[in-house]
Amino acid sequence: MESFTKVKLTDFQLSALVAGTFGTETAITGSTELTGGFFNTAYDIELRGGRHAILKVAPAAETETLSYEKDIMRAEVEALRLVQASGTVPVPDVYSFDESCRMIPCPYFFMEKVEGQPYSEVKDSLSEEQRASIEYEVGRYQRLINEIKGDRFGLFVQHDGKTSTGWRETFTAMMDSVFADARRLQVVLPASVDSIKRSLEKYLPALDEVTEPRLVHWDLWNGNIFVKDGIVVSIIDWERAMWGDVLLEYYFRHFENSQAFFEGYGARMDSPNEKLRLKLYDLYLDLILVVECYSRLYKDENHVRWAFDNLTETLKSFDGIIETTV
Repeated sequence: MESFTKVKLTDFQLSALVAGTFGTETAITGSTELTGGFFNTAYDIELRGGRHAILKVAPAAETETLSYEKDIMRAEVEALRLVQASGTVPVPDVYSFDESCRMIPCPYFFMEKVEGQPYSEVKDSLSEEQRASIEYEVGRYQRLINEIKGDRFGLFVQHDGKTSTGWRETFTAMMDSVFADARRLQVVLPASVDSIKRSLEKYLPALDEVTEPRLVHWDLWNGNIFVKDGIVVSIIDWERAMWGDVLLEYYFRHFENSQAFFEGYGARMDSPNEKLRLKLYDLYLDLILVVECYSRLYKDENHVRWAFDNLTETLKSFDGIIETTV
């Protein structure tokens, strides 16, 4: 999708970045911008000899982004290296990472080109049995990701150096950050920020049950799952990784309801407390989907309308919120 955050590079810039990573003797024989993402710019670079690499470029420092999106390219690189070191989940190799902004005014990194296709692009063409097999495997990999333990809660890359005392405090700060972005960007919401925050107070104690930080991909939707010959070959786009509650993961959101995923994961996550937490995390994602329409200046009116209507429906499930409008 077209987004204001995406950076366009010239052929000269692409050649310079390739030379800086792979050597001056390495020439580009072709490049294609990949349009599936919503935030970073990505190029499929063909090098002399037929080798391919993927270049990802972060938005420039002056580009309007949401608060939690600061330094998320560094988070992605660090998360990829951590998961690869675990040896349990297929992820692409990172070839180089540069956030010095000397070559171009943006952080960037080169990584391995993954074989296969995004699951989102082929899912409808597969049989029910093939989809169940892939989603079972996604559940199994999701469980392996979530079994990686951290020593603090919060985004993978900390911005303020503070260590939170618990998950309720961390998640409340995450929500407050999105609310602050909504106010700063003058986002029109289905209800006022104050009314939403007041109504959430009685739900927040459910978060106290989460006491151990776990690695959360958070953006593991079907577009970030690469499949080939009916199996999962790689999981990409780790920039939104964090240490938190595993129930934040995308396949637990209201957008999905895959029995095969839950079988692969090995748990249903449907206790009363878990249901309350799922509800809070649905709201967190749905709120971001609306607010980012303003920071990224999406031109697709259908997407903007869908995001607003989707948030409206989620807010209706919280007592009294939708009654107070902006």
